[in-house]
Amino acid sequence: MERANFVAPIDILPLEDWLAFSDLPVIISGPCSAETERQMLETAVELVKIPQVKIFRAGIWKPRTRPGTFEGVGKKGLKWMQKVKQETGLLLTTEVANPEHVREALDHDIDILWIGARTVVNPFSIQEIGEAIGNADIPVLVKNPLNPDLKTWLGAIERLNQMGLKKLVAIHRGFSFFNRSPYRNAPMWEIPIELKRLYPGLPLFVDPSHICGNRELILPTTQKALDLEMNGLMIETHINPSKALTDKNQQITPAQLKEMLGKLVLRRESGGFEFEQKLEGLRTEIDKLDEELMEILARRMMVVEEIGKYKKANKITILQLKRWSQLMHERIETGVKMGLSREFILKLLESLHEEGIQRQINVMNQDDPL
Repeated sequence: MERANFVAPIDILPLEDWLAFSDLPVIISGPCSAETERQMLETAVELVKIPQVKIFRAGIWKPRTRPGTFEGVGKKGLKWMQKVKQETGLLLTTEVANPEHVREALDHDIDILWIGARTVVNPFSIQEIGEAIGNADIPVLVKNPLNPDLKTWLGAIERLNQMGLKKLVAIHRGFSFFNRSPYRNAPMWEIPIELKRLYPGLPLFVDPSHICGNRELILPTTQKALDLEMNGLMIETHINPSKALTDKNQQITPAQLKEMLGKLVLRRESGGFEFEQKLEGLRTEIDKLDEELMEILARRMMVVEEIGKYKKANKITILQLKRWSQLMHERIETGVKMGLSREFILKLLESLHEEGIQRQINVMNQDDPL
């Protein structure tokens, strides 16, 4: 993952300053798509029985990647949303992708807007949506782009903030990735973690439904989100998921949501004195090991540079594929025997190799002393 070298300052209101409730994590739930008034009301009536659920979600406009399938009911679904609010008291949120969507949502008492993954990638669309919101004091949830691009995600958040929007929340919904995975969209947790590092005051929610694409994976993914101190969850529910017109495999019933929430473990950020004392000792040990690791890596790169000088003197190419393949195989097998994962070792070796190649390129390009 490429880190964002520069981030603009942002002025974000903390959740507790604008939420109408204090329960954390925030739970947003409802169907992927508004299909019928009855479907909406039946789902909402069951959701309001779950104390943690305070916000009802539903997609009104649902353009699909390929036309010809159900693409949402349009603005008439907003009237159904209003009825949900009248009968349950739940706050409402829906996705907007253009200024007309924003105007219709505001006219129908939608409490929170969200911007989807496909819209986030277009700064023109973000600018137009921000201008349509104008002075409306409404929270906006910003989903990550389809591709694992932190800069694009940051850019949308920063642009909206510079337009005066302070009630902003990032939503992690996973990333499209060419590698085979059990997930519909790979979670790539390192990206939202980096976002939290850059902007610790920015609330960050997780959408496990879109990450998983499979209801069987939602519980462990949701627990992982809470263990990483995410501030909220957006979970798709439907009164009858098997009959859903969109994304039926990733939706659960309100009853299943209630059961799942009961299984989640909410962990504290810190413990008592004895816990902190023990933790500090372990962290000190890690600090020492990290220092040793940095020294070892520095020595390794010194040897790499010596190899580069030797290759240069003997007019040998930098890249030695046979040697690299052998090294990868041996190191991975050794690391696995030591309890390390193949994925971790592979990433580590690739990073070392990339740095090593660059060091040798620098050596090759150095002018010989006269």
